[in-house]
Amino acid sequence: MLMDSEVVQPAPAVVAAKPAAIRFDRNELAGAFGDIGTDLPLIIGMIVTAGLDGASVLILFGVMQILTGMFYKLPMPVQPLKAVAISVITLKGADKITPGVLYGGGLAIGITMLLLTVTGLMDWIGRLVPKVVVRGIQFGLGLTLVTLACGDYVKRDGTMGYWLAAISFVIAAALYGNRRYPAALFIILLGAVYACWFKLDWAAAGQSIGFHLPQWRVPASADVVAGFYKLALLQVPLSIGNSILAARRTSQDLFPERAPSLRKISLTYSAMNLISPFFGGVPTCHGSGGLAGYYAFGARTGGAVIIYGSMYLLLGLVFSSGFENVIKVFPLPMLGVILLFEGISLMLLIRDAAGTKLNLFIVLMVGVMAATLPYGYLFALVVGTIMAYTLPKLHPEFGAGG
Repeated sequence: MLMDSEVVQPAPAVVAAKPAAIRFDRNELAGAFGDIGTDLPLIIGMIVTAGLDGASVLILFGVMQILTGMFYKLPMPVQPLKAVAISVITLKGADKITPGVLYGGGLAIGITMLLLTVTGLMDWIGRLVPKVVVRGIQFGLGLTLVTLACGDYVKRDGTMGYWLAAISFVIAAALYGNRRYPAALFIILLGAVYACWFKLDWAAAGQSIGFHLPQWRVPASADVVAGFYKLALLQVPLSIGNSILAARRTSQDLFPERAPSLRKISLTYSAMNLISPFFGGVPTCHGSGGLAGYYAFGARTGGAVIIYGSMYLLLGLVFSSGFENVIKVFPLPMLGVILLFEGISLMLLIRDAAGTKLNLFIVLMVGVMAATLPYGYLFALVVGTIMAYTLPKLHPEFGAGG
């Protein structure tokens, strides 16, 4: 039973404490798993599909998490770039993304975002795009996460998977926001027990132990050019919408006194992708969904991100040769429930946009475009911004749209 004194409601306008030191407590530990449902399947999919060096990918992903947690002192997420990951996992034949193009694309994305930042274009975009459009992007991403969780993850292990998901859902719903008994700790423990009993090959896990370091590489200029056309042009609109604008808005919602600037988020996004390709790391970003997920499961400082990154760092340094077996300790049905609540937490942030019918209409339209259309985030940003500026003039009876 929830105790009022121990519950923090997931309201979008929670007044945060003044800048605090990084903590490592049970809530930071629980919150550390708030974004795993998004990250882990994409990372595994890219390593397996593209034949990437697992140690390099996992170590760099962990290092970027740790540095981000130390730098922001907030649960600012580091995530694999979704459009890039989907391209790597799904494209086949002549269109298949090679490791060279992937690393070149990461470098091209880092350069592109850095140019947008230092020229002031990112700040201009931030001023141009109304809050109601950013809310729509948050809603669209939340809708995507919920759909993925319910339509794919939960059914992966058949009947046993459904039972695991159902029990995890009850735990998450009953303990959502509880600071004394963080839901994620019980869900992760349940998933680990399930995996150790039904899924994990202990002999293979033992044989996979060994020390590994990331591999140095220099992306070829041809791969950077190819990566720009094949990956950067697809990813950058999504990054502007979710990784920069929506991440900034979500940080303002959850940590109003500690929210980083748009320029700061954009610069660290750029820096990660200017470094990772040289050590075999996959392209990464920040994101509003991960921030909402960390917060929903208890994280309030960068401690959660450091804990989470340390898991990947250890996995890469010691278990990377057999990671496909080791990560079974995080079964997909359990990850699906975590992903579900991450999506719901993000969707709840639109509540302050429901003040007028027109605002709500724009939020829903932008969200649906972002979640369903090819290049949806590009359409959502452009069309949503046009709607926000023009519809209030055409239909003043429905209220302001900004």
